Amino acid sequence: MLLPYGAIIKFKMVPAFDKSSICSIAAFFGCMIISGRNLRYWNGFGLAELLISTMIISPFITAQLNSDQIIIGSTILPALNSYDGGSAVIEEIIKLIPFFIGRQFLSGRSDTEEILRVLVVAGLIYSFPAMFEVRFSPQLHIWIYGYFPWDNAFDQQMRADGFRPVVFMGHGLLVSFFFCTTAVAAAAFWRTNTRAIRKLGLPSGWIAAYLCVILALCKSLGSTIYAAIVVPLVYLTKPKMQIRFAVFLTSAALLYPVLRASDLVPTNTILELASSVSSERGESLETRLLNEEALLRRASERLWFGWGGFGRSRIYDEAGRNLSITDGIWIITLGVFGIVGFVAQFGLLALPIYTSARAIRYANSGKDQIFLCALTLILAINILDLIPNSSIRPWTWLIAGALLGHAEALRRGARLSKSLPMKSTDFGPIRARVRG
Repeated sequence: MLLPYGAIIKFKMVPAFDKSSICSIAAFFGCMIISGRNLRYWNGFGLAELLISTMIISPFITAQLNSDQIIIGSTILPALNSYDGGSAVIEEIIKLIPFFIGRQFLSGRSDTEEILRVLVVAGLIYSFPAMFEVRFSPQLHIWIYGYFPWDNAFDQQMRADGFRPVVFMGHGLLVSFFFCTTAVAAAAFWRTNTRAIRKLGLPSGWIAAYLCVILALCKSLGSTIYAAIVVPLVYLTKPKMQIRFAVFLTSAALLYPVLRASDLVPTNTILELASSVSSERGESLETRLLNEEALLRRASERLWFGWGGFGRSRIYDEAGRNLSITDGIWIITLGVFGIVGFVAQFGLLALPIYTSARAIRYANSGKDQIFLCALTLILAINILDLIPNSSIRPWTWLIAGALLGHAEALRRGARLSKSLPMKSTDFGPIRARVRG
């Protein structure tokens, strides 16, 4: 949360290190040193392992299928080779480190609550620099690191009579989505009447309200809509309703590329709704949709394994100028790694949602169900937000791994209890041995 956005460290023959990969690698070594155990990449071999294997291997196949150099005007897009494929494989492994950590080390009943608690604490801490930038404009990254994360992006943070905070996350949309997730986490503590921060006397309801106010000040319509729907859902509805809604959102995100390619998405209606909010939002959305159409046509030329990196999946004019604006992770993944890469990445993110939906009935108490549902909803809105934005971060993968690990543990416990039936009189010797 505090490292500079956009800064990279590049050594020859290894992928570039940035704030995301450095955090993942640091967490990897931290877990090994503190726990004294090696990180486990496999848990038997099931659907999760199949998706992991595909996600890791497919970039190498993509590189082998894109050995042609592309020349457009003055722009030369290099051919890919085995080195590029190997580098992409390493990048995918580093990307998945938080997933492996969450699945192995954060799969317990209390871990779900602790993840939500950390989100709340992080939101409270980050709210102070965020409020500063709302009033005085996004300056902290410039003052501390000497540059703004994106060229020509400062104007995008201006909204109404104020600014959207950027702090160290790179864009105001990422900050607003982060505060959306913290508000959902706080709502879970409010619902269960549990102190989000034990050492403070503040009721969790007040904390949830405060984080919702911070989110509103971030001036992002999408994240505000997410919170306006999900926060009341967590506080008012039953866990079964919450988990069904999470499954619905995830399924909608997974189906969007198919519906978009089939021209079944009501884009005109969506544009009219956006324009009714403001003409600026309508124009921005129209630009995104037009770029999606062009990038989809480009992706369809190498549909299965994509075009690979170095901007090969983008659109260029005859002079070689880049015309593409890539916002959503889904279209980026589809263009770079094709359908195979898209199914592997989005399938692995979505799998914990569906697994949790089947396992939630095995949770020990209503409180555990509420916390599990809240974390599931956070992951679901994150997956949905990958359609218009690039809001995937290491903590997204961490939550996905923790959810999957917890759901797998619940199902294993249920199977074990069914396979070991005991009479009430059978517990005496066990209690004696435990006391002994």
